[in-house]
Amino acid sequence: MLSARNQLPATVKAVTLGTVMAEVVMDVAGVEVVAAITRGSAEALSLRPGDAVKAVIKATEVLVDKP
Repeated sequence: MLSARNQLPATVKAVTLGTVMAEVVMDVAGVEVVAAITRGSAEALSLRPGDAVKAVIKATEVLVDKP
């Protein structure tokens, strides 16, 4: 069970594996969200484009900027 409250249904658009890290691009209700996770985690989850996932967002701070 995850303790993060912000769990958004998403679809994987792309997965780019690096040596240590992986970039996961997701579609969340028409908005592109990108996550950097460990390569091991991406492989353990067997992430592939088209997979239904949850984008789990747990942040300790949120920055707001106004032009």
